[in-house]
Amino acid sequence: MSTPPDVIRSAYAQLAVTDLAAARWFWVDMLGLHVQHAEADALYLRGTDELTHHSLVLRAGPVAALDHIAYRVRAPEDVERAERFFAGLGRPVRRVPAGTGTHGVGDAVRVVDPLGFTVEFFHGIARGERLIQRYDLHRGARIARLDHFNVCTPDIPAAYAHYRSLGFGCSETIEGDEHELYAAWMYRKQTVHDVAFTGGAGPRLHHIGMATHESHQVLHTADVFGSLGKQHHIERGPGRHGVSNAFYVYLRDPDGHRVEIYTSDYYTGDPDHETFRWNVHDDRRRDFWGNAVIESWYKEASPVLDLDGAVQPVSESVLDESSVRVGADGLGIVDGTKG
Repeated sequence: MSTPPDVIRSAYAQLAVTDLAAARWFWVDMLGLHVQHAEADALYLRGTDELTHHSLVLRAGPVAALDHIAYRVRAPEDVERAERFFAGLGRPVRRVPAGTGTHGVGDAVRVVDPLGFTVEFFHGIARGERLIQRYDLHRGARIARLDHFNVCTPDIPAAYAHYRSLGFGCSETIEGDEHELYAAWMYRKQTVHDVAFTGGAGPRLHHIGMATHESHQVLHTADVFGSLGKQHHIERGPGRHGVSNAFYVYLRDPDGHRVEIYTSDYYTGDPDHETFRWNVHDDRRRDFWGNAVIESWYKEASPVLDLDGAVQPVSESVLDESSVRVGADGLGIVDGTKG
């Protein structure tokens, strides 16, 4: 097998949206992302701490979907490595020279990975003005940066194995009594995750994770939506995850794309960092306070596009974490059977 690219971190996502004006209201006016560049059919956005050109691209399209996710690699040669690595896996690969792909991004390669997601690998990207201390421009959720992608895939062990082959570490998992894998959180930067896998029909995008600095900013976000009578955009939370320790709120944009605004995860950079393993019967795993997870959070997600912009077909999952609940005695129940 070819040497994999040296991935630094999750870098940006591009979403297809059906109403760019409505998307701008949600992501810019309400959440406070900064517009770095605007075109007739696209917006390029970033958080207050980000010095790269963008971390989210919204592009008008006929169907709401994930166009692609993107990882930054350490050196220009890693773009070449990505091309060889995925070609060696027999996956669809497309080179995207600078100036022909996403605005602000240099030479890149896009692939359809073994999980069915369109993924871009790039090194060069334009810079943006330093906004970290432009407090006069901070508003909405005060989003600092893109943190992670969470994707739905029917085969969690295959997703785990693929990202391990790319050099990702694993911070936390959700596992069954026989160590069957229900979910995994994997990282390259030294936080809990750059990508996480939620079991379910896939490939689909579950959510984009955006980090803010303080828990009161998560609460403020929910208050603002409520005060404007737009509370229907709040899907879940605020709450505290068991996995990752994140203090969170989940929102849905006008097209149904899900975003997590969160804070309070932790450092994973030590070389002997151990994976923390949650049992699927522990009702604190998804909400540390034990609150039930609503059905839409488990069942609904955004479709994904292939290299040519066609919607990818989905496959159903074998394991279904949403069927696991906790009885009054604290024992797990899976499809009516005590664990």
